[in-house]
Amino acid sequence: MKRRILIKLLEEKGWYLKRHGGDHDIYTNGVESEPIPRHPDIKERLANKIIKKYKLR
Repeated sequence: MKRRILIKLLEEKGWYLKRHGGDHDIYTNGVESEPIPRHPDIKERLANKIIKKYKLR
């Protein structure tokens, strides 16, 4: 999955960039935080896990 698509799904649900980490950007919704790898493509397994965990679809 493209990184920008996953970030768009997060932002549509109210998530925002909290800070830049070493190899990840940290996104939060004010309560929970999730590191998002800073690669152009994110492995499908990881992307699906994040989508399912936070009910982004």
